[in-house]
Amino acid sequence: MAQIVLRPMVLPPDVAARNRPTHAGQFHAAVGADIVGGSIRPQPVPRLARWGPGMGVRRVTIRTVVFDAYGTLFDVEAAAREAGRSHPVLAECWPRLAADWRRKQLEYSWLRSIMRQHEDFEHLTADSLDWALEAQGIEDVALRRRLLDLYQALPVFPEVPALLDTLEARGVEKAILTNASPAMIGRSLTSAGIADRFAAVISVEVVGTYKPAPRVYDLVLERFALAPTDVLFVSSNGWDIAGAGANGFTTFWVNRGAAPVDRLPHRPKHIAADLSSLTDLLP
Repeated sequence: MAQIVLRPMVLPPDVAARNRPTHAGQFHAAVGADIVGGSIRPQPVPRLARWGPGMGVRRVTIRTVVFDAYGTLFDVEAAAREAGRSHPVLAECWPRLAADWRRKQLEYSWLRSIMRQHEDFEHLTADSLDWALEAQGIEDVALRRRLLDLYQALPVFPEVPALLDTLEARGVEKAILTNASPAMIGRSLTSAGIADRFAAVISVEVVGTYKPAPRVYDLVLERFALAPTDVLFVSSNGWDIAGAGANGFTTFWVNRGAAPVDRLPHRPKHIAADLSSLTDLLP
């Protein structure tokens, strides 16, 4: 049985300063940023194991597991791969198109954040696809529409349903923190049949900037009234892990491509090839 711990939460001074609302509406918008789930209420606190290379297992209190969505839960290569099965033009080049599409999608999110020229993630997804298609010398309106439609119906990775079942059975609260707009992530979750599996789905649209801006990760603390160390943050993106670590979260990097660790501050606390081993953290 999971050991239960209940404790009051006090935000660290630097986080509290960033979270201070300028007016009441701002506070309620941030706290109410979920599109799935109910009211905030006290939760039992399962204890998760924490480990590192060369270290024995020790236990820390984790109250909520927060997932990135695209690339972590959803297979972002699936749209190009599926289109490549039926479209001769993509039969050979779909892996390159998928890689370019994803790379530009993320680059545009970072650059627009720096320039303070925000557009929602659905807009960036279309812009980055246009770049990727042009890079392959493809001009096909119907194919473009097909790829964008497939992106709204991405499958989850094979281990995701069982993982969510296990976390739910063990009473671990689950949430998503995503670059996507509420409408975009809502369609993805509904298509995958997991729209009701999370206590909250939090979108960056509340603050109008993208990860890894610190203000984005603060939304988790506002929504659940947590301290950073109460959060296990799970992402397949090394830069996202660094951003979450900078905010004090315990981090779990899903390194599906066996990539080197990014040369950034706040390296991942845990690294795994997929999500299935996350359950090893549970008692």
